[in-house]
Amino acid sequence: MKPVPFSYGKVPDSIDFTNRVKEISQLKNNFEALTNTIIISPRRWGKSSLVRTAGAIITAEHRDMRIIHLDIFNIRNEVEFYQSLANQILKATASTWEEFAASAKKFLSNLVPRISFAPDDQAELSFSIGWQELKQQPDEILNLAEKIAEEKKLRLILCIDEFQNIGLFDDAAAFQRKLRSHWQQHRHVAYCLYGSKRHMLTDIFTNPSMPFYKFGDLFFLQKIASVEWISFIVKRFADTGKEIPGDIAALICTLVDNHPYYVQQLSQQAWFRTTHHCTGEIVNIAYESVIDQLSLLFANTTEGLNSRQLELLRAIINGEEQLSAQKTLRAYRLGTSANVVRLKESLIQNDVLDDMNGKLSFLDPLYRYWLENRFFGAG
Repeated sequence: MKPVPFSYGKVPDSIDFTNRVKEISQLKNNFEALTNTIIISPRRWGKSSLVRTAGAIITAEHRDMRIIHLDIFNIRNEVEFYQSLANQILKATASTWEEFAASAKKFLSNLVPRISFAPDDQAELSFSIGWQELKQQPDEILNLAEKIAEEKKLRLILCIDEFQNIGLFDDAAAFQRKLRSHWQQHRHVAYCLYGSKRHMLTDIFTNPSMPFYKFGDLFFLQKIASVEWISFIVKRFADTGKEIPGDIAALICTLVDNHPYYVQQLSQQAWFRTTHHCTGEIVNIAYESVIDQLSLLFANTTEGLNSRQLELLRAIINGEEQLSAQKTLRAYRLGTSANVVRLKESLIQNDVLDDMNGKLSFLDPLYRYWLENRFFGAG
């Protein structure tokens, strides 16, 4: 049985990773120089894949470098953050559970560390100290990576995914000030911060009133160019004994607007339906199948929108450029121009729309297609 040559919904293996040569080079340079890095892009554009790929390359080239990965998607308060942070730092810098325990006792002695073991012999750290005490004296944890790096002569890169979630913690601004006051002093550790809520991350790192303003090198991840996707798709088909012409691979890119997640998904679905030679008909059938799979999700999203939000989306789909013009306001029953501003802001907050330099677009190109052809088109 031939292996499935396309991957989505998880961090891909290196063979499934596409291009990003410039971004990998930039990230490697930042890691080597211990330069803090902030990556901002829409959801499912491959931030986690990029970070892990660059991290794997850099650790293979430099024996003194370690990459620490921390996903805080399910972390909802400051204390949970501290405990998860300490665990990931210790795991990444220890090769045995004995070393894990020794580091915990040496560097976190004031927090009274407790070590437990899971069935797979993985050590897990918790603290005997109370939550309120831990919140009052987090210095040992916030400086843990720096102290271990200095002690063991390492360079550490702490990569935190879903970093925008710190904005949901109680007294979030004070917590962010606490993080920055410690992290900006570190000389053996760099921080790579990214997440899936673009508008929240943009505010955290580009708003002059926020603690993390100008914290590091900020770059906005761009879409992978069609020419790169086409060569990747053609090669992956060929690697498994199937054929797809360049123009049909280009059709895949066009249908999903070069969205990385959907390029992989649609390519996979087309590959499944191809015996020997992939055609445009196969791709179009696969595309409608993907839309069918997503219909319930899109319907749920739409149910959460009010009538004026939907009318604004319909205006955008219809190509209306002057959304606050009187003609547009009347045609789509949008109310006032001030109301249009509020509608746009709410749709951006809900990750439906993206605003790039004043140009609105759908974050999810397939949701746009579903709205246009299955929702509005069904009326």
